[in-house]
Amino acid sequence: MDTQTISIDFPSDIFLALNENENEIKHQIRVALAIRLYRLEKLTIGKAAQIAGLSRFQFETTLSENEIPISNLTIEDVISDIEKLK
Repeated sequence: MDTQTISIDFPSDIFLALNENENEIKHQIRVALAIRLYRLEKLTIGKAAQIAGLSRFQFETTLSENEIPISNLTIEDVISDIEKLK
């Protein structure tokens, strides 16, 4: 898989204020970005999991912990699908 690197500059005191190291911050940013792009329906759950650096199951668990639905189906969608199956 091809990758590209994106660099973001932070004041060094941010790490001290957050009391976290660079790797922890990178992980949190990746997960937050993945969640945001998933919620905006810019990425599928699988692609968002890739950005987050998590398995699909781990990402779904993260979404659940943040009370974000893993499906965008409405009740109308489900009813329509049931009707089609009859």
